[in-house]
Amino acid sequence: MSTTTISTNTSQRDSRKKVTTLTFRQKKERGEPITMLTAYDYPTAMAMDNAGIDSILVGDSLAMVVLGYENTLPVTMEEMLHHARAVARGAKSALLVGDMPFMSYQVSVEEALRNAGRFLQQGGMDAIKLEGGRERADAVRAIANAGIPVMGHLGLTPQSVHQLGGFRAQGKTASAAKRLLEDAQILEEAGAFSLVLEAVPAKLAEYISKHISIPTIGIGAGTGCDGQVLVTHDLLGLFDRFTPKFVRKYANLHETMNHAFTEYINEVGAKHFPAVEHTIEMSEEEWEAFQKEVK
Repeated sequence: MSTTTISTNTSQRDSRKKVTTLTFRQKKERGEPITMLTAYDYPTAMAMDNAGIDSILVGDSLAMVVLGYENTLPVTMEEMLHHARAVARGAKSALLVGDMPFMSYQVSVEEALRNAGRFLQQGGMDAIKLEGGRERADAVRAIANAGIPVMGHLGLTPQSVHQLGGFRAQGKTASAAKRLLEDAQILEEAGAFSLVLEAVPAKLAEYISKHISIPTIGIGAGTGCDGQVLVTHDLLGLFDRFTPKFVRKYANLHETMNHAFTEYINEVGAKHFPAVEHTIEMSEEEWEAFQKEVK
């Protein structure tokens, strides 16, 4: 790549406008898909921002794909804020969304509002996301009324994994589908600026998207949503424990890393690394002087 090309790319990134909640609404109105991915660290956030991603979610999936927990429930506010700050340092243009962890908003509306504020004050986020429908309407309303943009999350809500009986698709019956539609409308009325629809039938997700004015972001919900989100570790093939059906792997970095680590171990074991080109040398004159010094 030439210096001119690098300069042009850098200039384009520097001139890119900040994505806002208004950008989301305008994209929905124009029928332009919204792109969103998760990130939990500085270099990943920077790479996504440079690529032109619309939004970055510091997801509570951090618990599983980075911290090694079995589900999303153990991750804390302090852990979420720690990683949010790293992402905020790496991404300047994307809309940054902090995922409210389990029990950070369920106890009371007041606690939900306080923790939402921490994501903006201490985490450098532009908005927050929380799970649930009508039962979260009061919290969504209070947070939005405080000037904090709220992204809702319906369908498969991982923080309710035990209540749902596992990671199962939602809204597959007529009554469940009707309740999901009502919940989407309730969250819209409460002030949510957008809505994640996870693991719901594509027809239902498209219907909901057409019957609410706020943008929908799908994950395992078909192409009828106004945008798409994936967990980056799934997309890159970095999380080898399991891969949801709705994920497309755009790379297999777990395999690439395993190969690189194995090759490194073998080369060190055979003393092929470090080679001469990786070694710092000392002039013979200085070496001889050193030997005289230590005699």
